[in-house]
Amino acid sequence: MSYETILFEKKDPVAIITLHRPERLNAWTTQMNEEIVDAVGQANNDDNVGAIVVTGAGRGFCSGADIQDNFQAGIDSGPGKLRREPSNWVNFMRQSKPIVAAVNGVAVGVGATLMLSFDVIIASDTARFGFAFVKMGVVPELASSHFLVQRIGFSHASEMCLTGRLYSASEVHEKGLTNYVVPADELMSKAMEIALEIANNPSRQLGMIKTLLTENGSETNIDQVQMREGKALAECYVSPEHKEAVQAFIEKRPPSFR
Repeated sequence: MSYETILFEKKDPVAIITLHRPERLNAWTTQMNEEIVDAVGQANNDDNVGAIVVTGAGRGFCSGADIQDNFQAGIDSGPGKLRREPSNWVNFMRQSKPIVAAVNGVAVGVGATLMLSFDVIIASDTARFGFAFVKMGVVPELASSHFLVQRIGFSHASEMCLTGRLYSASEVHEKGLTNYVVPADELMSKAMEIALEIANNPSRQLGMIKTLLTENGSETNIDQVQMREGKALAECYVSPEHKEAVQAFIEKRPPSFR
């Protein structure tokens, strides 16, 4: 698949996806969605890739859905044909190799919610975040009414979604939305640092951990939590990755998982 709205490159063992509509602050379109999903799929199928970084070109990360191409086109097409975000986005991202968001600029609407199912969020000190759905007469999507509460708590999520206002990187960091806020010229180096640290770990176990965090994060049945963990542990104990880690410890060397 050739890409028109994103850039895709690999710096082993990290794949980098750059949203690339800088003239529209990387506003979201159906085509961009399809291209991101395809690029993430490529990274997932590449044994040399251990983690993925998603960032934006120019001044914005993603300014939300393209109002002209998405909203107005949906209205013009008539009832029942309004814009819909793909229902499998969250499942796909949670089942993907670990993904780090490197938020370089404004992230509004879907530009903010698309990253909530990622694993790590790093922001430039010039980034701004807005869950401005109410101002467009719509409601949050991509399971953001779940993941935003998980990340920052009910009270902060309520304020951000009900006011729809724009928040600075420092404000959202105080609320717990981001893992790090760094100077703009250090954003990609920090994102790559974290991605490389993740990518050097065994892919099988990274996937298992993502699954456990997804399934157990809001699970109230502790027995069910432990059952899932126990099943994964049993598989890990007989895995070549576990054997390599133990052998490397005994031999006082770094383990080699790739």
